[in-house]
Parts: sequence; C-alpha cells; structure tokens
Amino acid sequence: MLYQLYEAQRSLMEPFADFAQAASKLYGPGAAFGQTPMAPRLAAGYDLLYRLGKDYEKPEFGIKTVKVEGREVVIHESVELSKPFCQLRRFKRFTDEPRILQTLKSQPVVLIVAPLSGHYATLLRDTVRTMLQGHKVYITDWTNARLVPLSEGEFHLDDYINYVEDFIRYLQAEYGNCHVISVCQPTVPVLAAVSLMASRGEKTPLSMTMMGGPIDARKSPTAVNNLAMNKSFEWFENNVIYRVPDNFPGAGRRVYPGFLQHTGFVAMNPDRHASSHYDYFKNLIKGDDASTEAHRTFYDEYNAVLDMDADYYLETIRTVFQDFDLVNGTWEVKNAEGRLEPVRPQDIHSIGLLTVEGELDDISGSGQTEAAHELCTGVSPENRRHFEVKGAGHYGIFSGRRWREQVYPMVQAFIAAHDAPQKRADHSILASEDTVGKPAVPRRRAGPASATKAAPARKAVAKTAARKSAPKS
Repeated sequence: MLYQLYEAQRSLMEPFADFAQAASKLYGPGAAFGQTPMAPRLAAGYDLLYRLGKDYEKPEFGIKTVKVEGREVVIHESVELSKPFCQLRRFKRFTDEPRILQTLKSQPVVLIVAPLSGHYATLLRDTVRTMLQGHKVYITDWTNARLVPLSEGEFHLDDYINYVEDFIRYLQAEYGNCHVISVCQPTVPVLAAVSLMASRGEKTPLSMTMMGGPIDARKSPTAVNNLAMNKSFEWFENNVIYRVPDNFPGAGRRVYPGFLQHTGFVAMNPDRHASSHYDYFKNLIKGDDASTEAHRTFYDEYNAVLDMDADYYLETIRTVFQDFDLVNGTWEVKNAEGRLEPVRPQDIHSIGLLTVEGELDDISGSGQTEAAHELCTGVSPENRRHFEVKGAGHYGIFSGRRWREQVYPMVQAFIAAHDAPQKRADHSILASEDTVGKPAVPRRRAGPASATKAAPARKAVAKTAARKSAPKS
C-alpha cells in the first residue's frame, strides 16, 4: 500500500507545485507584482516550494556537440538495440571535415555500462561527453521497471549479465572489437560477463575499466555496505519491495521504488541537502543566476530516480553484499539457455584491466574496486593498472574537474595502449562516423565476398540478441 499512498500524495501535491511555479513567476522581475517590497523573497520562496514538490522525470543527455581536435562535431543520439529493461544507446558523431573524419574513424569503440542503482544513465552525462572527444561511445540506458509490463517477464541479476554479453557481442560484430567501462554497481556484473565469455572461449573486450565499484565489499565497508550487510535478506524483501500501482504500464510488478531509494540518498547527508536548498533560496534573492542554475542542474539529475525490479535488486544484495559470491568463487550464473555456469575471473587473459578509486569515496570504499586484480590472475601484470584519485569522492571519479583532468587522460591512454584496428562487419553500410557530412541512405553495393557475407551475419547476431532478451518461462 505504501506505493499507492505515495502516488496519491504526489497527485495531491502536483497542483500546489504548479501554483508555486506560477506564483514565483508572478513575483519575478518585470512581472505584475515584481516591484512589491517582498517580491524577491516571495518569488524565491515559491520557486523553492515548486522544486521541493515537483515530480522529476527522466532527464535527457542533451549532448549536441563536442570538440574533437579543437573542432565542433555534431552528436546524434540514437538507440541501437532495445530490450525490455535496457536500451543500448549510441552517440553518433558527424562532421564534414575530412581530416576530423579520419580521426573519428580510427578512434576506439567503448561500451559504458551505467549503474542500475536508482538513478538514470544520464548521471554519466559528463562521462559520455568527455569520452566522445576521443571514442565511439555506446551506453546502457536502463529502463524504469514500473514502465515494463508484466508480460515482458522477470528481470534477474543473471539477465543483467546476459544483456551485457549481448551488447559486447553486438559491438564486436559491428567493429571487430570494443572496450568496456563500468561505473559503480555494474563493475560486478561486467566482470562476471567477461569472465563467462572468457571461460567459453569467446572473444573478450580489449580492455576493462572499472570505476568505484563493490568488487569486494568486505574491504573498507561504507555506510551503504554496512546497511546491506547488517540487515537480513528477509528484511529487504519485507521492507523495501512493493508492487507498482495500476496507473503505470508495469502495474503489479514487484519493485524497489525510486521514491524509497531517493529517501535513502537524502538520509545519508540530510544537513548537506538542507544547506544546499537554503543557499539556493539566498542565491535566488541575490540574483546569482550561475549558482541557482548549477543547483537546478544537479538536483534535476539527483531527484530523478527509477524503480528497480525486485528480483534483480534482492539478488544483487545477496550476491554482492551478503554472500560475496564473486570473491569467494561460488557464483553461478544462468545463461540465456537456462544453464548454470561458474564465474571464473581467472580465465580472463588477453585483456587490459584498469581500476579507478576515489580517495574519499563514501559509497565504494578503498580497495573494493582494486580487488579485481586479485581475481583476474590470468591477466599479466603489464596489462593491469590501478589509479587512486586523490581528493575525489564517488562522483568525482566520473564527473567534474577531477574526472576530466585526471581520470580521463589515464583512461584514454590505457584504452589506446590496448586498442586494435577495427574491422567493420559490412563495409557496404556506412556508419555515421565513417560518413562525411549528413548520413546517407544506406545502399547495397557490389563488393568482396567477405563483405557480402557479413550482412547476414549481423542479422543473425541481432536475431540472437532479440531471442535472448525474450521472457523466460
């Protein structure tokens, strides 16, 4: 009933939030009551009420251009693959300058696996924007579980891993190779996915970059880790899992609701959030547009949360934070055919492994991500590297000045050192970053036999991915 009560309360608050927004404009500069004595304070107060009471929807990435070698390159965002609980999103780059085009064509292909832990993939907007300067970028864009009908089936941690494997295979079929970056929560399932591919003898990514994730949550446990470790599995199942109300496509699905997650986020640092909102109020009165816009930008992202499927969430709690199956060597994952396979990171060999941690990370403690090196014993020492970012918290390793100035140069150099020439699956179909100017309508052209045979191969990969994403009985 809690989810239903929350939705009823939100519906009741919506007209008041709309009224507060209108009132803030009414008392704003140049408005009808903008010259009254208390107008700045009233406008600021109403604006704050509006932001505290409004419903925050999924933000957009909003990346329109980036600079490559000092020149503006246009970005077009599109969905390459769509599965019930995730979309593989691509950021295509266009240019009409032949020199820049040649640079774009030769740059590495990177799959960024975004967290499925409460916030949307747009939390990595700065990560994506920066990576686009030197890479072809794809990202996992996870779907709000309340929008997924029950007819699409359940979503388990095993399905998450199967998704990652399918996305890697898709990029390998397109380009011949790819690199993988995982940020926070997905470090564990990404390591599992690559381990399973290695154990089967499949081609693995050229490099893995793991940033601020709980590979071994026993090391330097944080408040987040302690909550997951100290509460029983049954406590989580009985206290944070609810069914989606009838007014959403996923009505009846068991989820960990986004509003409960947001409450937990705020409860971790209530004083800091209260001070931030009070500063916002004062900056509105002073007319400090830069500070108020920075506040809005941050909280538009921070307050936008999604529901997580209950099976996936509970299995993550048990596997990663309670049983430590990965580091104990006891993890078995159900593949797309329904067979259990052991996760063996020691089977990974021909790959580069980079781990990144923030010195002041209060979500994934010191040593938790670096533990990947202890598990991936088959990776030679010269292909492994660890980087601790001094003075950086959790978000600082993938967003902001430290990410752009310290972490990204390290990641870029590591990927470049382990890159290999790309081999397009079908040269008769032009990719956006292989096109001068506007993308042309694809045309079939005569070519070598290998190119002619590649198109059916790509279709087979797509059909395989679609088949694997189908709900299990």
